[in-house]
Amino acid sequence: MIKVTDLYKKIGEVQALNGLSFQAENGTITGLLGPNGAGKTTCLRTLFGLLKADRGQAEIDGLDIARQPLQARKQLGLFPDPFGLYERLTPREYLEFFAGINGMATADARQAAAKVLQVLQMDDIADRRCQGFSQGQRMKVALAQSIVHQPTNIVLDEPTRGLDVMSTRVLRELLLRLKQQGHCVLFSSHVMQEVAALCDQVVVMAKGRVLAQGTPAELCASTGKNNLEEAFIALIGTDEGIAA
Repeated sequence: MIKVTDLYKKIGEVQALNGLSFQAENGTITGLLGPNGAGKTTCLRTLFGLLKADRGQAEIDGLDIARQPLQARKQLGLFPDPFGLYERLTPREYLEFFAGINGMATADARQAAAKVLQVLQMDDIADRRCQGFSQGQRMKVALAQSIVHQPTNIVLDEPTRGLDVMSTRVLRELLLRLKQQGHCVLFSSHVMQEVAALCDQVVVMAKGRVLAQGTPAELCASTGKNNLEEAFIALIGTDEGIAA
């Protein structure tokens, strides 16, 4: 579970987070939806400890990120850039390496890598070098890296950016599988179709704060709109909706 309480963060002259509060539960996919500059990426970077909040609290499975950073990060998987793989390594070697970085002993890392390769149905490419992999195959390796150390929570920042249709479909299927396994999945996006198709809960953000949270159906009902895009524009205001 991921819990954010009254987070504030100023970057330069910009108030990137302005009292941000929300909760993402295990066994659900939660989407952060907002226009550019809403604070989505700042929020995720704060969760992973890359930025330090000025005020407020961020917790991963009850662990305070500011006070218990190492323990909290072990429960968090960050989805990396799938184009930044070490291409001379096989997926198996790659996963064992990152499991070791996250504190696993050699035998445990080997076992964890084998388990993730099986869970994500990657046995057919497990021992091939990553060089020459398709986007979909790279996507699988990147996601496997984020969960090889067995975190409860997975965080993704605009994960489908730059992906083709088939790779996007692969990612969606993998995220739904993680949800079914009980993981807490949190991702940011400004793609309405993506959020509507995947998310159990949607957190609508603007100017560093939460405007509304609920299922896509609940957000539509609360605004009297027929689809998530119209509900989103109604919540953030027409001017900001056009700018997004």
